[in-house]
Amino acid sequence: MERLFKLNELGTNVRTEVIAGFTTFLTMVYIVVVNPAILSAAGVPFDQVFIATILAAVIGTLIMAFSANYPIAVAPGMGLNAYFTSVVISQGVSYQVVFGTVFLAGLLFLLLTFTKFREMLIQSIPASIKYGITSGIGLFIAFIGLQMSGLVVASPATLVTIGDLRSPITALTILGLFITFVLIARNIKGALFIGMLVTALVGYFTGHLEINGIVSTPPPIVFFDIDIAGVFSHALYTVVFAFLLVTIFDTTGTLIGVAEQAGLMKDGKMKKAKSALTADAVATTVGSALGTSPSTAYIESSAGVAAGGRSGLTALVVAILFMVALFFSPLVSAISALPAITAPALIIVGCYMMEGLAKINWKKFDDAFPSFAIILTMPLTSSIATGIAIGFITYPVIKLVSGKGKEVHPILYIFGIIFAIQMVFFPAH
Repeated sequence: MERLFKLNELGTNVRTEVIAGFTTFLTMVYIVVVNPAILSAAGVPFDQVFIATILAAVIGTLIMAFSANYPIAVAPGMGLNAYFTSVVISQGVSYQVVFGTVFLAGLLFLLLTFTKFREMLIQSIPASIKYGITSGIGLFIAFIGLQMSGLVVASPATLVTIGDLRSPITALTILGLFITFVLIARNIKGALFIGMLVTALVGYFTGHLEINGIVSTPPPIVFFDIDIAGVFSHALYTVVFAFLLVTIFDTTGTLIGVAEQAGLMKDGKMKKAKSALTADAVATTVGSALGTSPSTAYIESSAGVAAGGRSGLTALVVAILFMVALFFSPLVSAISALPAITAPALIIVGCYMMEGLAKINWKKFDDAFPSFAIILTMPLTSSIATGIAIGFITYPVIKLVSGKGKEVHPILYIFGIIFAIQMVFFPAH
């Protein structure tokens, strides 16, 4: 195991990687319940999405584990599932047709992965933008944790405000945060995972974690419930483009952010970028054939990295746990239904991901503002892709008007224009 995943070389061990895998899984397992809930609104059978979500996650994460040796998990992405449902409702087409758009986007995604395009894209992104992406993702997942727990709530006057701290779930989240703070302050290994475990036990004994069942038989697998011909008859080309564009930059941004956090970026490059990028492309293609929206590298992987995960063994543990989840859907559903268990980890990991801000030259406006724009828009729009788009648009523009246009890689100009057009005419929301 140590040789296969190069644990000694990466400065880690089996125990740390297993704990990191459990930590990542617990922070992202909500997708097993949330994804079917969202896609069922588009008419897709709940059980079909449940098993498709798990199988897409397993396939993508196993590729990430063995081919790339990165501690990054893959699963159907949040935001993309909501867009899927909105297309079905707004376009008046069947969900099978929209699965056809996802399948085509996945194939294009896969073809691009076998070229040098995506690796070139990662290498062309300046350091300040990479740090901005990492920090923006940190704020985004911290904001998700705050929302999940009720620590911040919607407000008609100010959009968001502090929640009711006397609410049982919010109070349990605060307790979970405090417990995890203490563990981290005492340098306890696996503090995030232990914090979640203690919070779950408290939730169970106080009646907030309701477990109505443990084991169940997995639902049957449905293959190729898609309508590719319908994509052409309804001319849904812009939908294919939107899925492709959002998936590419969502997962690329996440890969950069998590890899940077894990110290896997060397001189601004990912050593096994092509292998890592293949994982989500395959998961998206296979997932659409099974019955789920596009897959992406998961930002919650940063929780496992924060717990010490550095190799593909972390991802392997996540994949195994997803397979196990097939048989424990009642238990998984119960745990993921109590946000106080995972919210503290997301909030704390958000803090960890702010580290890169110190490396941005804030006195150099043409570097600082695009990073600031990314950091600001990711949590406020609840979209990693939108934050990246803003960065790609503002960076070349500011450099150009500053007389430093030659410092910008040509591909950034191209994508700056593409993103501007996409955001104005084909917004994916």
